[in-house]
Amino acid sequence: MRYFLHLAYEGTQYHGWQVQPNMVTVQLELERRLSQVLRQPIHILGSGRTDTGVHASHQVAHFDADIPQTLDEATVVYRLNRALPKDIAARLLHPVPERAHARFDAEARTYEYHVRLIPDPFSVNHSLYLDRAPDVAAMNEAAASMIGSFDFTSFSKVKGGENHYVCVCYEAGWHPTPGGLVFRIRANRFVRGMVRLVVGTLLLVGRGKITPAEFKAILLAQSRVDAGGAAPAQGLFLSRVEYPPELVPEAAGPVGMPYFMLR
Repeated sequence: MRYFLHLAYEGTQYHGWQVQPNMVTVQLELERRLSQVLRQPIHILGSGRTDTGVHASHQVAHFDADIPQTLDEATVVYRLNRALPKDIAARLLHPVPERAHARFDAEARTYEYHVRLIPDPFSVNHSLYLDRAPDVAAMNEAAASMIGSFDFTSFSKVKGGENHYVCVCYEAGWHPTPGGLVFRIRANRFVRGMVRLVVGTLLLVGRGKITPAEFKAILLAQSRVDAGGAAPAQGLFLSRVEYPPELVPEAAGPVGMPYFMLR
């Protein structure tokens, strides 16, 4: 039977989501621990890959397994959390149709990038500190130019291995938080490196290095060399993965902000 697993993780100690030779990754740890708990080889596939140092407050993965009827999903989650490292947490496990796919069936994903404007030693691994407040109005004017369907080649990693770079962006904007800001972007899909490159370029707008009109021109140019550098990984969270309501129970929504972002 196929299952969806909803989880969260703190990515500081991991070389991203995807299994890599001789590297500790979130996918590797999950496969190891699930195989131990279920006593069978398990291979999981996530809704998307997060890079080294990037976190997730809501990630979804699917896997196939023969789970005895005497073992309910809540007990599997309990045992899995006892086996997992403390920086990975399983939230919910539920069966799905045989052809359900964590990546291809996702209708939208949301990422958040956290910026601190007040020094905070407890958020060093979870946000970017800026010693000067950026021009939020200018950054939001620039971010608004991404709403709609666009080719995001300008904000993609070189040789990212994508079939195409068109994404439909539903939401993009900066919002105040206690002691800082959060950039929230929601789209049907993301190309590799997109959010950190968008944030890095928007921060150039916020510092007055480029104008909102120049940001839009960079987007439309479809040329990676025109964009700014990528923002550091530690401020980025995959915060929500959305599916058709018939595929996931209502309880499978976002797990909420991790404890280390509530300070």
